[in-house]
Amino acid sequence: QVQLVESGGGLVQPGGSLRLSCAASGRTFSINAMGWFRQAPGKEREFVATINWSGSGRYYADSGQGRFTISRDNAKNMVYLQMNSLKPEDTAVYYCAARRGRDYSEYASLYDYWGQGTQVTVSS
Repeated sequence: QVQLVESGGGLVQPGGSLRLSCAASGRTFSINAMGWFRQAPGKEREFVATINWSGSGRYYADSGQGRFTISRDNAKNMVYLQMNSLKPEDTAVYYCAARRGRDYSEYASLYDYWGQGTQVTVSS
């Protein structure tokens, strides 16, 4: 069993920054690749970023390229999403996800564990 808990969301003005954190607990040894997804009201859940176990492989959705950075600290069982230059379109519930598979992926169906989500609201 793996538990993921996101934190760091909140209200921020356009152009501002937030750092989301994801704390993993339980059978963390079963986790390999991790990712971030988001879902706005009335919209489908969409891919944001993913990272492999070592951190050497990273992939971002076009929406976050140049603005978002995913990182991880395996010693602390933590994954982060640094979000800069935030836009109103970034407003959504952000979810941390983990998978047992080695390959990082943009496909939500390949992830085995999910957090409860943290709300990010970008508004003036």
